[in-house]
Amino acid sequence: MSVEIERATLPCGVCGAQVSELRRGRCWGCYTRWSESRPVGKGAACVICQERRRSELRLVELQMKSRALCHSCAGRIARMESVPTSINAIRVILERERRGRDRRDDGADRRIFPRERRVGERRAPPRTGGNSDTDPHILLPDFEEIVIELVEADLESVEQTQVRERTSPPAPPAEA
Repeated sequence: MSVEIERATLPCGVCGAQVSELRRGRCWGCYTRWSESRPVGKGAACVICQERRRSELRLVELQMKSRALCHSCAGRIARMESVPTSINAIRVILERERRGRDRRDDGADRRIFPRERRVGERRAPPRTGGNSDTDPHILLPDFEEIVIELVEADLESVEQTQVRERTSPPAPPAEA
């Protein structure tokens, strides 16, 4: 014998399905498609592990805000039974399994051709080094105030070679 419980249903704002729970006015299927289609911004990094590859990042609602998370961290957070209230607490839980330092420092390099396999610091915080132009908080100098004054001695005349179209057909070759 089964007991049927009537629940109030609400229509999805996108597909119109009658569901018992809406998220941002959408059923779970429409919400999932919508959330996975949202792009991350240029220069974004995972708030947990600082992953910067845009192909690995996605926006995830975490603590009522959209945050950039990598695929790995987002999946691990989704499997948590209870999500901590702060980003730092989440970071501590998820970073337990990660290596904090390079483990190749102490041992001898046994490769035939020893060389650094990767260029740059892999565990650096985001936007340090080569990616500083993507950080909106970095103030660039105002070049409108720079005035360069030239005197006549600084200028040199340069002849430019010009290529022009022929206006008349070429002369026939002379026969010998």
